[in-house]
Amino acid sequence: MPLGIYVHLPFCPYICPYCDFAKWPMRRTRATEYLEALRAEITLASSRPAGTIFYGGGTPNAYEGDEIAALTRMLRERFPASAGEQEITIEVNPELVRDDDFSRYVACGINRLSIGVQSFVPSEIATLGRKHTPQDVSRVVELAREAKIRSVSLDLIFAVPGQTAQSWTHSLERAVALGVDHISTYGLTVEEGTPYERWREREPAAFMNDAAEADLYEIAIERLEQAGYEQYEISNFARPEHRCAHNENYWRNGEYAGFGVGAASYRDGERSVHTRDLEVYLTAAGAGQPIPGEAERLSGIKAVGEAVMIALRTAQGVALGEFKERYGVDVAERYAPVVARYESDGLLERSGDRLVLTRRGRFFANDVCGAFVTFE
Repeated sequence: MPLGIYVHLPFCPYICPYCDFAKWPMRRTRATEYLEALRAEITLASSRPAGTIFYGGGTPNAYEGDEIAALTRMLRERFPASAGEQEITIEVNPELVRDDDFSRYVACGINRLSIGVQSFVPSEIATLGRKHTPQDVSRVVELAREAKIRSVSLDLIFAVPGQTAQSWTHSLERAVALGVDHISTYGLTVEEGTPYERWREREPAAFMNDAAEADLYEIAIERLEQAGYEQYEISNFARPEHRCAHNENYWRNGEYAGFGVGAASYRDGERSVHTRDLEVYLTAAGAGQPIPGEAERLSGIKAVGEAVMIALRTAQGVALGEFKERYGVDVAERYAPVVARYESDGLLERSGDRLVLTRRGRFFANDVCGAFVTFE
């Protein structure tokens, strides 16, 4: 499988209260210093063909279009396309998009756009701490189409405090009406140490229970399937030929290399993650030294359990024959008690040579998938 490249650009014009990613307020001097450190880290990496490049954040388009273009050219030289067209994605906040950004992106090879929308309802946008308007989103999609960006995706969040079935349906309808190629829907997660965690401690009734969240998830599945989107992973829906290849590489347990503060990698059976301390990262990368962080080598049944967990999140599920060939383990036999339990509960099913979540099983994916990791 081709290598995936992830680049973390951690600066934001403002900090959303639900976010716990490695991020900092945008400061031009610090952002320039970071870009120099990032280039130094990439220069020392072993060159290898890659199938995908993905800019995440933070807010990648807090950087100017020409800065992104220069970095992309460097990455493409270091990690040339493995075969055919190289999928190159950038995440953007819609209100920060400049009129000439997309022409610069297309010229350097960026062909996929992921727009951080979260909601089309102004009150929910405000609750999430975002600054865009629904009109900003429409403008960005139009600019992307004019620039001939091949694939346009947007993110939505459900279970937002104050959200209703009607307001969630409105956001889905607006997304569908824009004709985007890909839609990701994420249930709100209240992360430790965020302002949202403190809000929930003060006012737990403001946040949805699991049953209410499941109702909104079901609305998303039904509406997006009706609109012609395939649910190819628990949170992701795509029109034909517009799945996210970068994320599919993750779900197939493929290898990827992460660059930047807090970035994760998976190479040669070892998972590693860079420090989330910006100063430590800048010092090490700037000096051409290994980036401090943590690493874990996955082997044996632990590696198999994690691979099963990831694969079950996808529509293809676990290809039993392929898993036996790759890992030397008969998943159905090794995990027979887990499989039997969730089959009887109607959450798992056999489909030919595959083990997949049922439609009902998608609502309990974390429990089902996690059982394969903890089973001994």
